[in-house]
Amino acid sequence: MLSREQKERSQSEIICIDDLVPENHLLRKIDETVDFTKIYDIVGKLYSADKGRPSTDPVVLFKAAMIQHIYGIPSLRKTAEEISLNIAYRWFLGYSLTEKTPHFSTFSYNFSHRFTEDVVQQIFDWILNEINDAGYLSPDAVFIDGTHIKANANMKKAIRRAVPEASRIYSKQLLKEINEDREDHGKKPFDGGNPPKEKVITESRTDPECGVFHKGEHKKCFAYAAQTACDKNGYILDVTVNAGNIHDSVAFDGLYERLKKRLAMRYVVADAGYKTPWICKRVIDDGLIPVLPYKRPMGKDGFFRPYEYIYDEYFDCVLCPENHILSYSTTNRDGCREFKSKSYICENCPSRSKCTTNFQCTKTVLKHLWSDYLELAEDYRHTPELRKLYDRRKETIERVFADAKEKHSMRFTYFRGLTRVTNWVRLKFAAMNLKKYVLHRWIYCFFSHFLSSFSFFRLLAALYSKSHLSLFNERWLFRQT
Repeated sequence: MLSREQKERSQSEIICIDDLVPENHLLRKIDETVDFTKIYDIVGKLYSADKGRPSTDPVVLFKAAMIQHIYGIPSLRKTAEEISLNIAYRWFLGYSLTEKTPHFSTFSYNFSHRFTEDVVQQIFDWILNEINDAGYLSPDAVFIDGTHIKANANMKKAIRRAVPEASRIYSKQLLKEINEDREDHGKKPFDGGNPPKEKVITESRTDPECGVFHKGEHKKCFAYAAQTACDKNGYILDVTVNAGNIHDSVAFDGLYERLKKRLAMRYVVADAGYKTPWICKRVIDDGLIPVLPYKRPMGKDGFFRPYEYIYDEYFDCVLCPENHILSYSTTNRDGCREFKSKSYICENCPSRSKCTTNFQCTKTVLKHLWSDYLELAEDYRHTPELRKLYDRRKETIERVFADAKEKHSMRFTYFRGLTRVTNWVRLKFAAMNLKKYVLHRWIYCFFSHFLSSFSFFRLLAALYSKSHLSLFNERWLFRQT
């Protein structure tokens, strides 16, 4: 039967906004789990006690940011519009159905001018400490990886510029060990006074702090790179943001230094991009265990692989696949020992076509001063426990990036500048941690209640069966007598 409902849009009703929000709504769970009054202690020094106009409640501002990032709303303007229309959002912020919500420019101004990078970091740390105090954090194994975020910049608005190459954080330490090795072999040490080399980069005119990213089938674009660390449970421990043209192995040091000051780690799990002599040396020297995958040796097709040239530590030489000796020649500025063959031996070698195409018939093999750390990391890789730990990358750090881009709109940023993008990423990861924490806690409470009820019924069943068993025994004894 066809029925038509009457459209009464102008009628008045007396309702409570709390009754309109479902009991199992995510925002209701967040409100019951987290005490947001901690925000007043963090931002209190940014406001005057007795001067100026009354401000918008800072808790409202940060709750609105949490709404934006939890539900993947792309911009603050859209967030302000959704807050005015969505009843659950109004309830979470403490606004009635008829009360006017803040204008989007209020959110934009405060997060652009008032809330600094330090404030956003304190908000991130506060949520992480709440998770740690509840016992959900597991920093024993730290999973590290990087992901790229498309910048708000056009590739057509770019200039080519020559800039000096940035010095590596370990350059002084490496130069010291190079000179010690050269002196041990009777070579003159390097003075280290060479000026830095220059490289030509593509720089955006609209956002000079981003960098060009181009990898595989990805479209060439300006981007930022977010170096991220998480634990076994998928909670994000920290993040650093760099230009998109900085390699993961170079950006590793900034994130690792922050993690080392804050967490008691044991394992550092990363992909093959981080398998460099310096990273292995630094992690192992700090008493930690690097968990890294197999990395295919670099070489040409049809030629001998690098591992077929065996280094003899006792005689300090290299043996080629034809069992000929390659003697030490020098230690270069890159920290590699050079071992060279004799041209008169290689000239008549039957395997020369698989070894070298040098017109002087000389083969040069490079061995880094810190290659022993790479070999030690390779030994760790074959441990069954660490193999299982590395396999968890797909359900930890890779899952974090997948959720951030698919559910929380982290593929593209509207912000420009390294500081503003860093704050945006930290707030997004803080919201993701908050959401995961609330859901974990709700599931834990649900199963605890279920198991306690199950235990109660098991106790009743045990008492019931015990009483029946005693009654059966009494009847059996009565029949026997």
